[in-house]
Amino acid sequence: MTAHDSAASKGGSSEFLNVERILAMVRRQVGLVVAAVAAGLFLGFVYLMTAVPIYTSYTDILIDKGQSKLVDELASASGVFQDEAEMLSQVELLKSRQISGTVVDELKLDQNDAFLAGNPSLLRSVRSAVGGLIAAVRPELPVEQADASAQRREAAIDILQGGLDVQRVGRTYVLRLTFDSPDPVLASNIARAFGSAYLDDQLQAKYAATRRASSWLQDRIADLRQQSYDADLAVQKFRNDNGLLLTGTGLVSQQQLSEINTQLTAARAQTAQAKAQLDQIEAIIRDGRTDALVNDALLSTTINTLRGKYLDAARRESEISSKLGPNHIQSVRLKAEMKEYERLIFGELRRIAESYRSTYAVSRERERSLQASLAEVTAVNADDNTLQVRLRELEREAEAYRALYDDFLQRYQQTVQQQSFPITDARVITDPKVPDKPSAPRAPMILALFAMMGAAAGTGVAGFREYRERFFRVGSQVRSELDMEFLGFAPILDPEEVKPGEQKAAPSQLWPAGALATYVRRHPMSSFAETLRNIKVAADLGMPDIPCKVIGVVSCVPGEGKSSVAASFGNLLALQGMRTLLIDGDIRNPGLTRGLERKPEHGLVEVMLEQANADDVLLRDDPMPLTLLPTVMRSRVTNTSDLLASASMGRLLTRFRGQFDYVVVDLPPVGPVVDAKAFAQRVDAFVFVVEWGKTSRQLVRSAIASNPVFHDKSLGVILNKADSKKMRLYRSYGSPEYYASRYESYYRD
Repeated sequence: MTAHDSAASKGGSSEFLNVERILAMVRRQVGLVVAAVAAGLFLGFVYLMTAVPIYTSYTDILIDKGQSKLVDELASASGVFQDEAEMLSQVELLKSRQISGTVVDELKLDQNDAFLAGNPSLLRSVRSAVGGLIAAVRPELPVEQADASAQRREAAIDILQGGLDVQRVGRTYVLRLTFDSPDPVLASNIARAFGSAYLDDQLQAKYAATRRASSWLQDRIADLRQQSYDADLAVQKFRNDNGLLLTGTGLVSQQQLSEINTQLTAARAQTAQAKAQLDQIEAIIRDGRTDALVNDALLSTTINTLRGKYLDAARRESEISSKLGPNHIQSVRLKAEMKEYERLIFGELRRIAESYRSTYAVSRERERSLQASLAEVTAVNADDNTLQVRLRELEREAEAYRALYDDFLQRYQQTVQQQSFPITDARVITDPKVPDKPSAPRAPMILALFAMMGAAAGTGVAGFREYRERFFRVGSQVRSELDMEFLGFAPILDPEEVKPGEQKAAPSQLWPAGALATYVRRHPMSSFAETLRNIKVAADLGMPDIPCKVIGVVSCVPGEGKSSVAASFGNLLALQGMRTLLIDGDIRNPGLTRGLERKPEHGLVEVMLEQANADDVLLRDDPMPLTLLPTVMRSRVTNTSDLLASASMGRLLTRFRGQFDYVVVDLPPVGPVVDAKAFAQRVDAFVFVVEWGKTSRQLVRSAIASNPVFHDKSLGVILNKADSKKMRLYRSYGSPEYYASRYESYYRD
């Protein structure tokens, strides 16, 4: 916020953002900003006229992910990129001094004086001239040829890196390498050389990596071969020491255990079968059933024959018994035969039962034997299981060494093949071309940049000016800053306007024709005259009971136009028929007297020192009722304040009060000079003259605060030398200045 805005805000504005003030700031400072933009454009044109055109050539390098992953896995010399960091690593590799040095050696740039001279711009030419001058003055030290060559090579590398730029193209695996040079052909050659150098470096890196990998693999294979052999030997030795013999299906003890388990199961089944057969035949014999048979009985011819005979006897006995009765002799004989047949059949069955009993006994004995063998083999196998834990550990270790050995042997064979034919993971996909038009400087961009810089500088200066705005511009500032009445603006008068115009006015006897003091005579209806009339109205309204009003005209610093205002005010009063006395009270610097056409011989000082009569000293401007008491400075007067505060000055004013209606006193500035303060007790009212846009508000506030009498007796403040054109820039909506143009019809400037 500017000081003007601060003052306005003190006056009661509570708006957070006043658009009208902002637009006013823009109107006030737009000329400065436009001038700054014009200066920036001019500097841009100068730069374009002196700048050397730069040509840019580029080449695109694709990082191919599909090639050779073997070496990447072995030697970590990967050309396969999976994230941003790896791509940026390749960017830095392209920018490295190693690649640049390769390009320098290939193109012999360290022997190219034109290349080593760099960009022949105006700034570089000045630097070269200054460097040449310093080199001419400074004694040269002897430099060996090798050191000089190394220095030239390093200088060429520095220039290369200065014109080189490498960027990743979007999110792709393409790197774009560009080089800037004043020479388009050289730019193309360097870009091509960078691509070749990068590919060669990749090939060399791959070859070195595969060679290191093959050497390392060879040593590692020898170690693994020995470790695998030792592991296998340890397995075999452990088996032999612990009797863990192997067959086609496993350990011998495990195979025996399995076989015995199988035999024992079969023996138990056979025992159960023999026991069932024995029990069955014993039950048949015990029950005496001739009709129940077992398998072996069915196979026996004897039993089958006896059974046939038994059945035949039983049939005949049944027939005889049914015909002749059961007690018939024949029936009895047949029953006896049947019993004999039964005895023989059961005898044969008992013989079969004995064979079953023998078979059952054998089966039981075999089962007991197998159980004993199983217990023995189980005990052996339990020990073998405990040993097998260690055996399996040794076998896993041997298997691991064997797998590593086979894998490394296979990789070694592949690495040897790769070493004989290394491939790179990058390739050039865009061959650099000779540019046909320069890439820099870009005239539109340069001009736009300089214009923006000018606009920024102008805006900064304009903002600083607004921030540092500390002068009086509008009447509201007078009221808010000084708590005094604002009497109006006294505009700057054009020198052509102060010359005699077409209006007929009485010629002045005191001032030359066209003097500023008589401007109100020639232009009584001007805005300047209207401002002076405001002083008279303020005096008449403020001091209605004082017949002769003594009005002092003061300012803060010299040069604010108080003497002109005092003389013009006196002429205006006389033009209205008021008996007016003008007193030049600025004894040290009598500006009012210097403006007279004829230089007087005596003045105020001589009257107060009683060296001259007041009536003889007074100058009259007939026929106007205007009288002037000049001040003639023949020598420096040291006690000017005492003279103005003296009793003789009081008596003189008392005398003048009886002769005139108004006494206008042009007093010294109120800053460091105390004359006006000493004379203040004899003045009825003061008119404060402040130069518009020149005198600091802080200075005026300090002067008024240091001399309260000026505030207490003040009629108001006139802002003198106001620029009417610039005033429009400080007006705000609703202020008196905003409607000033509507009153122009009332003035005749």
